[in-house]
Amino acid sequence: MAQQEGPERVRQGQGQEHLTSTTEQGRFCLARCSCGWRGPARRARSQARADAEAHAAER
Repeated sequence: MAQQEGPERVRQGQGQEHLTSTTEQGRFCLARCSCGWRGPARRARSQARADAEAHAAER
């Protein structure tokens, strides 16, 4: 069963809202965004959160 943390950041950019969250799948955690972007699987939740923040900052 995958566990999901709540929304971490809402960012507006180019007319689209970016709402990111992290999801755990087994021993790994990955970041996802409402725009369809998915980050790489990470063992550290903090790194998945950093991926999400970097994605939101790019927009």
